[in-house]
Amino acid sequence: MPDYANAKIDREMSLYGYDDVVKSHCRMCHGGCGVLVYTKNNRVMKIAGDPDCPINHGTLCSKGIASAQLAYHPDRLTHPIRRRGPKGSGRWERISWDAALDLIAERMLAYKDSHGAESIVMGYGTGRENEAVIYRFANLLGTPNVLTAGHFCYGPRIATSIVTCGSNPIVDYENNPQCIMVWGNNLVISNPDCYKGEPFSNAVGKGAKIIAVDPRMTRIAARADLWLQLRPGTDTALALGMLNVIVNENLYDENFVKNHVYGWEPFVKRVAEYPPEKVARITWVDKEKIKAAARLFATTKPAAIQWGVAIEQQITCADNNRALMALMGVTGNIDRPGGQVLFSPPKIRNVGQFGAHRMLPHEQALKRLGGERFRLAGNFAIINPKCVWDAILKEDPYAVKMLFLISSNPVITRANAREVYKALTAVDFMAVADFFLTPTAELADIVLPAATWLEMDYIGDFWKRHGYLLPRRKVIHVGECRSDHAMLNDLAHRVGQGEHWWDDFEGGLDYILEPSGITWQEFKQMEFIRGEVTHFKYRERGFSTPTKKFELYSTLLENWGYDPLPRYQEPPESPVSTPALHRGYPYILITGARSPGFFHTENRQVPWLRDLHPDPVVEIHPDTARKEGIADNDWVVIESPSGRIRQRAKIFAGIEPRVVHAQHGWWFPEKGDTGHGWDESNVNILTDYAFESCDPAMGANSVRTLLCVIRPEKINHQERKRLNE
Repeated sequence: MPDYANAKIDREMSLYGYDDVVKSHCRMCHGGCGVLVYTKNNRVMKIAGDPDCPINHGTLCSKGIASAQLAYHPDRLTHPIRRRGPKGSGRWERISWDAALDLIAERMLAYKDSHGAESIVMGYGTGRENEAVIYRFANLLGTPNVLTAGHFCYGPRIATSIVTCGSNPIVDYENNPQCIMVWGNNLVISNPDCYKGEPFSNAVGKGAKIIAVDPRMTRIAARADLWLQLRPGTDTALALGMLNVIVNENLYDENFVKNHVYGWEPFVKRVAEYPPEKVARITWVDKEKIKAAARLFATTKPAAIQWGVAIEQQITCADNNRALMALMGVTGNIDRPGGQVLFSPPKIRNVGQFGAHRMLPHEQALKRLGGERFRLAGNFAIINPKCVWDAILKEDPYAVKMLFLISSNPVITRANAREVYKALTAVDFMAVADFFLTPTAELADIVLPAATWLEMDYIGDFWKRHGYLLPRRKVIHVGECRSDHAMLNDLAHRVGQGEHWWDDFEGGLDYILEPSGITWQEFKQMEFIRGEVTHFKYRERGFSTPTKKFELYSTLLENWGYDPLPRYQEPPESPVSTPALHRGYPYILITGARSPGFFHTENRQVPWLRDLHPDPVVEIHPDTARKEGIADNDWVVIESPSGRIRQRAKIFAGIEPRVVHAQHGWWFPEKGDTGHGWDESNVNILTDYAFESCDPAMGANSVRTLLCVIRPEKINHQERKRLNE
């Protein structure tokens, strides 16, 4: 290992008696922070941020600091196991890796022969950078069905960005944006893809103006120059209202519009339908605030939009993103320093190339579940989860017989959780790779012990849009745990894909890096590599769209049968669209805001992190609490037309009285039953997955705009005392 010692590290090692320090790259969330991992006797003793890393500059969140508690957790799976009783019985036996992989391969080949490769669904969550490897395996197997969260998490931003301008624009914090509009995102908490809270905070410290668009008063909204507290689900209307102001007051970038935009005239007609007065009635945002925000964003150069998943988990998912893209474009902030930059990766094989998408036979691609209904998603190899559950339970449009889920817990993360649980119970065969026996893993036939980021070599975030690649260096080895990449490499040989894989996965890392002319062993000795960093590339190259223009009017969406211009659609449940339902369920329920210590459904076992957030929390306004007879910290019942759950009340003045906010991702590993309380506080008990409630292009579930009622939980005194302990 290279010698990275400096004075500070030397002091740490001398003071605490550490044996070694390894530079690596965290994956406890999407942030991808550089870290220093201190070890003693081959055991991790401390994890700190790497001050030399260009991603985080030495900062590190609670999840990264607590990574060793995850790796060494006493309940961690450390060897493969096979179910020996009925699903959910909790009866398991230890087996070898060879036996586990042989059985999985045997079932895969049998189902492929009897029902076609499409009867096998591969699935993954968002935690372990396995997208490219899973798609490679699935495409070579011949199944078009890879189950992800991509229909309503980051995938829509990628898909709509590509159809609009050919690439995903991200905020150029390196070149001092002067105005940042933070829309449906709280990056100081969530550390999402390509972004960190640290550079945002630096921009604020340098005087950047902040516009916050959020139904809740986040830390960002509290310090913003303008906070637009909109009605949940009305984002498209608000963006089009701002565009109306920008167009009518001639605040747009005339040169960019004249030379680089396609569809300006029909776009102007569309935004004319959304004057601020009308938009104010729709969004609950004062018309003068709408005008002020539009003027501030359009006249401050450079400006950028920091967007988050909140805009994607709605029936207007695609149009939300397209409207925000339009704001970036018409103000001339695309690919300019301090604006929205189209970074280029280093010379490597990208995720699409490694994923072997072109090796999936065309006739199999046509069988992609939901591909015809949700064409934007289908063209980006994304399927809607309901299509999978229907294929299991109804054999519609054909039978799905096998699931292989990696780092995924759909019982908790997918809409209509009861139906998900039913489908996972009914599927013929399911294999799961994970750290723990989650509510999903408890329903599996085979469970494989997955490695944490501390236990693998990998090219950190080689798909990230900021253009950085960092080496992740293996630090420890726990039990028989294997990386997702290694286990799929081994499985591939068993199902006849050997010629497309490697003797061990280091060969795969060499393959990714091959266009750059370096090997994995050489990359391990480097700090990082980065791709091209230039601006205004479209002036010479145009945009990577059919017209070579920034497409306000999308020719691709038009060809796929969708409105080529963004438009507002009222949420499927709302005071406006369902007034009768609203009388029985008088509050708008939003779900999904992040907790600093958790990553989706993960980390509820980790002591340091659970101590920070011991219980699921629902935020309600003080006026609402008084009306419903709820005190702070009470357990309450939240009920929607789909079901009911319980969470603890947090009285919070930063939310609108007509809105409540419930946390997502909750289950209880400490509960002794095999379901681990999956239906007790899981917000997806309250959500619906009907096709009619999904975005028509991406298939995104509308989980931010539900209707609900909230009331105190009626429990006896002894039970209340036990719950409060």
